[in-house]
Amino acid sequence: MTSDEKSADPISQDDEDQAALAHSIIEALLDHARVVSDLIALMAQALDQDTTKALTLTPLWQAYLESRRRMERTREDVEKFVEMIKQPGEQSERDSQASTLGD
Repeated sequence: MTSDEKSADPISQDDEDQAALAHSIIEALLDHARVVSDLIALMAQALDQDTTKALTLTPLWQAYLESRRRMERTREDVEKFVEMIKQPGEQSERDSQASTLGD
């Protein structure tokens, strides 16, 4: 892509930059949630059996498990999101190349 083509299409570059930023933010949040989840699991292992059993019967533990399942699904959704963002950019790049070839 020439500098003229880049300057003629600043919105798509801004969109791409925003998408990359959104992806990195979401990825960082997902990674943090995974680390916290692993830490909670490690801490639960350090408890005695009676305390662990009492903890796992609480609504807070159940909410934690449900949240963890949602985060796993969210990771898959982020990957789909990234692919969706890439496709329009790739399509406009192919359109641009096709119009250049046609000239």
